[in-house]
Amino acid sequence: MTTTPARLTVLAGPTAVGKGTVSADVRARYPQVWLSVSATTRSPRPGEVDGVHYRFVSEAEFDRMVAAGELLEWAVVHGRHRYGTPRGPVEERLAAGEPVLLEIDLQGARQVRESMPEARFVFLAPPSWDELVRRLVGRGTEDEAERERRLATARVELAAEPEFDHVIVNDDVHRATDELLAVMGVVTG
Repeated sequence: MTTTPARLTVLAGPTAVGKGTVSADVRARYPQVWLSVSATTRSPRPGEVDGVHYRFVSEAEFDRMVAAGELLEWAVVHGRHRYGTPRGPVEERLAAGEPVLLEIDLQGARQVRESMPEARFVFLAPPSWDELVRRLVGRGTEDEAERERRLATARVELAAEPEFDHVIVNDDVHRATDELLAVMGVVTG
């Protein structure tokens, strides 16, 4: 395995496109890539582990992190919960020369572009709108009102695809992961 110099890669895309699934595949197959763990004010979904999938924090703790400048980016997502990337761990890993991946939403990606324009920005796209809807409904973690809110957000997010440096269609998780790692400069062989 060879790598190019450490550089931040930002992975974003619409809800239910599979960002978490691709990120989990990166984590499982390529542990040399450091995946940032976002902080969020939402409650864990079934099977999610604090500190692994997200750092689940209170509204008050999130406010403290924002006020202290501890977040590289943060946003209110789907009009409900806040998500943010703790700055310190990202900067430490980059300084150590490790490849770093952020899995974040469109608002967060735009904030990172402002503060770290040298980062790579990758848009994870669905194979089709119908497949995106199928995935969202199929995961069964949101009620109908939340699904509709997320689909409205997804339309806006899909329109932002041209803002990104690279687009990867998530039609197969392992293939999408391999393409992401190639974009990041992580080469296997």
